[in-house]
Amino acid sequence: MTRTAVLDDAHWARIEPLLPSSDGQRGRPFRDHRQVIEGIIYRFRTGIAWRDLPRDFGPWQTVWKRHHRFSLDGTWDKIHTRLLAEADAAGDIDWAVSVDSTINRAHQHATTLARDTGGAVESHEPASRAG
Repeated sequence: MTRTAVLDDAHWARIEPLLPSSDGQRGRPFRDHRQVIEGIIYRFRTGIAWRDLPRDFGPWQTVWKRHHRFSLDGTWDKIHTRLLAEADAAGDIDWAVSVDSTINRAHQHATTLARDTGGAVESHEPASRAG
């Protein structure tokens, strides 16, 4: 596996059937899904900007557009649901939840209510005009 190859063949075989096809659509066919998906994974793994993607993944605009398209059409949700179901069926997920009962208090000035301290109201006018 190289620096930019992020999916092995077994991982790719699990998600490839879940990806949409460009067959029957107008325009150019999709660029290789694997190359683009690996670009998306690489980008999120490294935290770089889309424009800084290595050229190994193709044009960054194509990688961004595919990510955006898959976000809108529910492809990512479908992949996530399938992989989560497979992992749960295999017993790879521990569903235990840890709840912390720590109490966080807001600072007195964090409220939106006026605070009446009973003291004099500060005036920004000269004393002669404050009346």
